[in-house]
Amino acid sequence: MQDVAERAGVTKQTVSNVVTGRVRVRPETEARVRAAIAELGYTPNLVARSLATGTTMTVGLFVPTVASSFYSAVVEEAENVLEEHGYHLLLCTTRLDGDRARRHITGLTSRSVDALLIAGDNGLTEHLPLLADARFPVALCAWESEVPDTLPVVTIDYEQAGYLAGRHLRELGHERVAVLSSAPHALRVQGFRRAFARDGLDVPGAAVFTAPEPTAMGGFTAATAALTADPGVTALFCTHDILALGALEAARLGGRSVPGDLSVVGHDDIDEVRVTHPALTTVAVPSREMTRQAIELLLRALDEGRPPVNSLQLLRSTLIVRASSGPA
Repeated sequence: MQDVAERAGVTKQTVSNVVTGRVRVRPETEARVRAAIAELGYTPNLVARSLATGTTMTVGLFVPTVASSFYSAVVEEAENVLEEHGYHLLLCTTRLDGDRARRHITGLTSRSVDALLIAGDNGLTEHLPLLADARFPVALCAWESEVPDTLPVVTIDYEQAGYLAGRHLRELGHERVAVLSSAPHALRVQGFRRAFARDGLDVPGAAVFTAPEPTAMGGFTAATAALTADPGVTALFCTHDILALGALEAARLGGRSVPGDLSVVGHDDIDEVRVTHPALTTVAVPSREMTRQAIELLLRALDEGRPPVNSLQLLRSTLIVRASSGPA
């Protein structure tokens, strides 16, 4: 750093300000510093910086899995925002394993990260008390179960998302429907039921089928069970698009045309559903905007040197009508 400072004709502190981006430097000065960095091949010593500043410029992120397109988008957006602000990402996957999640949380509370974002509540709710003594700000996103009042949350209005799917099918005249879910997903199902209740129709518990795993095969298994239990079903609502991919295959193998004999509606709007045959009608959730807001909330807390204010921000979803849904 001293060599860079001498080459650029500035102080070491100015070089540090340019490298970290945390203090604004005049454009012409920054240009000289960056030119000197390029000429000398300087790479900041992150360990030394951490010791000197008491920060790591690293934010931890928990996701259930990176095999899901939804959570892949969350990871990408988190990394994009952090990079814009000069931070690094430390990624942990829980793999829907409560014990693994507990080990990660315990490890991070004693490891040097500046903040932590937890995406997805599956298997994590009971372990949140472990973060009570965390020495860094924590926020939650993609949270669907009971929202804790001890941490800030940026999430989707999942109840409204389920309602959008239900109203779409009701407006098409569907009455006998089934729901495919990889977990309870109470809010999505609750919203879906509310859409039918508005017209005096009930979606009973027997019409909700749990997939054995959150995969296309899990959706195939659940859809097969639903169509076997009630051959008169005219529509399926899948709480994840990945389940809908399996449901489309189950319909094809069962000799049902989509949407002629059976309408299928998903939730998430992952990339794959735009190129299925037929293209999937789904509820698009603002996953990237949710992630950006949550990360920026943590970065503001770091800049201000205080914990983020406990709050709940709900983002609205949008129905995307494609070819997989039609009249009953």
